[in-house]
Amino acid sequence: MKKLVVAAILGTGFLISCTPKTPAVVGTKTITAEYLAQGKTIFDNSCGKCHDLPNPTAHSAQNWVGIMNSMAPKAKLNDEQHQMVYDYIVSVKK
Repeated sequence: MKKLVVAAILGTGFLISCTPKTPAVVGTKTITAEYLAQGKTIFDNSCGKCHDLPNPTAHSAQNWVGIMNSMAPKAKLNDEQHQMVYDYIVSVKK
């Protein structure tokens, strides 16, 4: 039993130490820098494939909802990718 407790504590420490140190806050969610980097990569590759990339600060977070709902199916983004791109776009500071 003691070995299990020690393993759980050490495993938790490992997970905590591997998380990025600079999380972003989007709305009420805290999102890691790695997650936002994935969203940026999807944005660059999927959206930029068909047209010039819009400036993320050109629209409000609410306006991006409509834009993303319109464009995500065209870019063939799944729900997770859609959310990652949205979170990246609204995290960019003006």
